[in-house]
Amino acid sequence: MAVPGYEVTEPQLRCVLPFEAAPGEVRLLRRAVVKQLSRWGVPMAADEAELLVTELATNVFKHVGEGASATLILEQRGERLRLEVHDKSQTVPSLRATDCDEECGRGLHLLAALAVDWGTVLTAVGKAVWCELSIGSEQGCRRIERAVETLKCYQGPSRGAVLQGKGRDVALEESAVELIADLLHWTASRGLDPDDVLDRAQMHYEAEADVA
Repeated sequence: MAVPGYEVTEPQLRCVLPFEAAPGEVRLLRRAVVKQLSRWGVPMAADEAELLVTELATNVFKHVGEGASATLILEQRGERLRLEVHDKSQTVPSLRATDCDEECGRGLHLLAALAVDWGTVLTAVGKAVWCELSIGSEQGCRRIERAVETLKCYQGPSRGAVLQGKGRDVALEESAVELIADLLHWTASRGLDPDDVLDRAQMHYEAEADVA
């Protein structure tokens, strides 16, 4: 059964990867995703896809249970890459306040920040959490739009809704610093090297700037 979220309009590349919710399996799943994207000729999407797959798979581990059976589905459709994780729980995740200490809340904010779109749908046997990344020419503009949207949310309603003009720009800049710092804490908590993540992000930025 197709999961809602996009209209079927053209042939697709599709890969189905069953996995069990365990730390070792998540590492193997990330490697499999990187290899598959390389085969499809879209290695530029690998870093973001790895982060999103890690979050989606880890949420199964935390909220469905260790060893739970799940399935990751990758689809390339035009200029979008779609990731779906299916599990057997019908508990739907939701975004929490950005000052929440629970890592699951932070993880979903990361999902919302990186993805062009995302959502959750109940299935006959559980649920599917899906998200989409841009892998085409719209990626650069969408990155800027997505950053502004994320920073407005990160400011909180008490700040973002009031400030205008130069004050708004300063507030967005401050929020950008706070968001980057929180993302570095998040990468460290996942056992990643924050400096390495920054270097990879810089490489992506420079590569896309050269193309533009």
